[in-house]
Amino acid sequence: MANPHVLVVDDEPDIRATVKEVLEDEGYSVSVAESAAAAREARRQQRPDVVLLDIWMPGVDGISLLREWGERGGLPGPVIMMSGHGTIETAVEATRLGAWDFVEKPISLAKLLLTIERALEAGRLRRENEGLKSRLPAPAEPIGSSAVMQALRAQLDRLATHDTGVLIQGEAGTGKEMLARWLHERSARRSGPFVTVAPGAITGEHVAKALFGTEDGGTVEYGLIEQAKGGTLFLDEVAELDQELQQRLSSVLDRRAVLRCGGSEAVATDVRVIAATAQDLESLVRDGRFREELYYQLMVVPLAVPPLRERAEDIPELLRYHADFFAARDKLPYRNFPVAAQNRLRHHAWPGNLRELRNLVQRLLILGSSPDVTLEEVDQALGSLAAAPAADAPKGERGEFAVDFSLPLREAREQFERAYLLHQLAAAGGSVGRLAKAVGMERTHLYRKLKDLGVDAKASSRDEPA
Repeated sequence: MANPHVLVVDDEPDIRATVKEVLEDEGYSVSVAESAAAAREARRQQRPDVVLLDIWMPGVDGISLLREWGERGGLPGPVIMMSGHGTIETAVEATRLGAWDFVEKPISLAKLLLTIERALEAGRLRRENEGLKSRLPAPAEPIGSSAVMQALRAQLDRLATHDTGVLIQGEAGTGKEMLARWLHERSARRSGPFVTVAPGAITGEHVAKALFGTEDGGTVEYGLIEQAKGGTLFLDEVAELDQELQQRLSSVLDRRAVLRCGGSEAVATDVRVIAATAQDLESLVRDGRFREELYYQLMVVPLAVPPLRERAEDIPELLRYHADFFAARDKLPYRNFPVAAQNRLRHHAWPGNLRELRNLVQRLLILGSSPDVTLEEVDQALGSLAAAPAADAPKGERGEFAVDFSLPLREAREQFERAYLLHQLAAAGGSVGRLAKAVGMERTHLYRKLKDLGVDAKASSRDEPA
């Protein structure tokens, strides 16, 4: 894992040399630039974690360069301004443009090191906060005492000590992203970012730019691969990538360098890739729909996640965990699942796996009032999940849709549409792209429909167990 990278921009050679030497002694990776033009090139070559930027430089000054970065793809990271004779006006302007802090010249090296440490910590906390909002946190370890889960945990413990790529295979809703996060938090990269890429949730023409970034003259936008530098990149449903993107990703994994869209020179990257899929990649390779070289690059260490129906003995523990979680997060009254309710749920097929169980527990806590969940409530909740015909049901056999006939026509229709789309989304493995094809809707219109119905498509493919 690479050390944090600091870009020092100052027109005074002595300051550049002194700061570079001190930071390298502290374990930082450092590049220097004597002007705005050199800073642009250094930023293009490698994404800095922190920038030390002098205000007063010949030609383009630091404030102007800060403004330029903010307008062209965002700041490269926390920017610490340096100045020997700044004014309140320049301080206010720099702060408005996104500067993180100021260091006065002559520079106190002790204060500089402390400021850099705080800037890096602030950046890390910001990434964590953005990633954890409204997300079910990964438990201390994958939940379940069944033999299959004990074997899975043992395999995860071994993988956590290595830096190799991993391919997590399992049905939709089995918690693949949660396992990837668990691996990241126990790896040597735990202090780095965990970045999720869900190709099915990004409009087709934007996937390449989002993943690899863009470069146009002096404008650089870092893609998700570079944003995951020093950490982990989680590719949720890697089979959603088209052939061209598969080839480009294979090149990144092989060369450990990424070529931005519009760029002419690849830049080095340091990232662990954990991919996940609910599809049979081997059969996709045989059919020519998935590139063989990428398949073998991802299959270095395969990890199979069992469906919930194969570990029914874990149901009681999972029910308690999710009841505790929703009671704490949403301030819902805690409800107990008696043996009869547990037994009924142990014998349920769970086509939606952990995602289905999580939603069911949340619904029962919201709608119920008694301390114990009754068997009748469980049966009613399970019946409402069968809102559309099963995807594999024989012709003429239909699941029952629990319609509330007291509703106005518009609300009843919306109730059916929501249940129908949730069912199809689950059958599509959480992929909005496949969902659009299955229901015959253009993707933009489908996203709008899902939003109107209160279905978070991104959460379905990213925040919920994958």
